[in-house]
Amino acid sequence: MNKAGLTLLLVAWLVASCATMDPSLPAPDYATRADTDRWEAIPAGPFLLGQHDASVEIAHPYEMMAYPVTVDQYAGFLNDALADGMIKVGKDAVTGFYPGDPFRGAKHEEEIADGDWLLIPLADAALRLGFDGSTFTAKSTWELHPMTLVSWFGARAYCDYYGWRLPTELEWEKAARGTDGRPFPWGDEIARENANFYASRDPFEEMRALGSRTTPVGFYDGSQYGDYITLDSPSPYGLYDMAGNVWQWTGDVYELQHYRYLRGGSKDTYEMDLRVWVRNSATPTYISPGVGFRCARDVK
Repeated sequence: MNKAGLTLLLVAWLVASCATMDPSLPAPDYATRADTDRWEAIPAGPFLLGQHDASVEIAHPYEMMAYPVTVDQYAGFLNDALADGMIKVGKDAVTGFYPGDPFRGAKHEEEIADGDWLLIPLADAALRLGFDGSTFTAKSTWELHPMTLVSWFGARAYCDYYGWRLPTELEWEKAARGTDGRPFPWGDEIARENANFYASRDPFEEMRALGSRTTPVGFYDGSQYGDYITLDSPSPYGLYDMAGNVWQWTGDVYELQHYRYLRGGSKDTYEMDLRVWVRNSATPTYISPGVGFRCARDVK
């Protein structure tokens, strides 16, 4: 083969290898043992915050969901909220009311005013929900996967509807690492079998297409799925999926900025981004197949 022919062959291979994964394909049908209604208690008291282990205090006990909110759970919320008139369903999106952020004309910041804001898109092929004009349902094989393509407004609306809230960054980090300063929820080191991250080689990954998919919540609990054996990887308080799979929205609204913060890393990030102190930020309308959430609640 001449040089020109070899070059064309190489270009064709690169184009083929860079094809994106068809988001409508079903997921491998592996069920987990996750009890998605379970909550875990986190006590008040000090813990070590951040990469340099600054001691901070959380003055109140609280609880957090043991797993991220699933597609099936979010479909249930949308059906309930639609029946109650709490959300609006348009041709391309579901929206809901948000009372707005305090805004003092901060330079280079965007005002988040009161009004209807995007919760989830409906026209995105990667959405794991279906809507027949009256009812939302989880798409087959995706029921126990974390809800994704959900904005900060969509995550907040879910938690608020049930009388809960998004966790603060401090609450999220303590729930993820406990009090001993560990960098990962399960300990000091990370293996491919601990979490879903870039090139972790889990059964849901398709690297030939440079694509990745979420794993069902609670997948990394020491179970075996076919030939793939996971490591049991909870946080010290028993929360699963606190690192990898999906970034998780937190609830803080900081003075003079409209950005919201996410924690935990995702299926699309390298293992270094799964360390518990790593922060990501986005506008509250941001949606992604690699972003989800879980709720917190006060102890009564």
